[in-house]
Amino acid sequence: MDEKLVSIEEDLDAKGSARRKMLVGAGTLAAGAALAQFGGLIRSAEATGGSTEKWPWPYKKLDPAKTAEICYNEWYRVFCGAAVINSVFSQLREKVGEPYKSFPADAFVFLEGGQVGWGTICGSPAGANIVANCIIGPRIAGAPEAHQIAADIMQWYSETALPVYMPTNPKVKDKIITTTSDSPLCHLSVGKWMKSSGHPLKSAERKDRCARVAASTAYRLVELLNDWKDGTYESSHDTSCAKEFGITGQFNCSDCHGDNVPVPPMPKKS
Repeated sequence: MDEKLVSIEEDLDAKGSARRKMLVGAGTLAAGAALAQFGGLIRSAEATGGSTEKWPWPYKKLDPAKTAEICYNEWYRVFCGAAVINSVFSQLREKVGEPYKSFPADAFVFLEGGQVGWGTICGSPAGANIVANCIIGPRIAGAPEAHQIAADIMQWYSETALPVYMPTNPKVKDKIITTTSDSPLCHLSVGKWMKSSGHPLKSAERKDRCARVAASTAYRLVELLNDWKDGTYESSHDTSCAKEFGITGQFNCSDCHGDNVPVPPMPKKS
């Protein structure tokens, strides 16, 4: 091989090796910086006695209307699930401090569109359930109210003509009709509303409808949390579906399944 070509190839190999080392080094520095930042958040939370690893978290009563208005405006920044979480946790950051200051509420933006656009559970009740569980704790630790409030939210969302809440300064001035989804699924909730309203998915009206649904959910969530804080909360959801049919689910199956409702094997009677 020509000596000049050999020299050029060796020079390219050397530069490529140097570039790879530089990229690896940059990646290591970036990862180290991210870990350092995350570690700083944890240390900050622990220093104030509010480690995010210990729960349930302290709660102070909030104004449902104020929470709903925050949620409505947050929807236009981070969509339904994260908006519901932020509407509560942003206020508790001020009232309580840690661990709410260290909670990355914006990370739950993926709840939008029924979980990254898949049309499964609507982000609004999903976000509400995350809030309730953080504040009240898991039922396995002797706190059944979190599970019950989450179930109440799911049933309320399914059975209520939404949206309920009227924003103080609506971004869409036209009337937004209400519809009942009979399901906590985004696909059915949004689909039924679009069919009734005639507005497509990307319309300003559909977006504002979902912002108002999130705000309505945040309002209802705070009502339930305030009742729990006062010791007056009573569960209202119906849990008989699983017991009756032997499978997790809800009573409204036909909207999605049609004739293909799964029939699980029932336990043998002793």
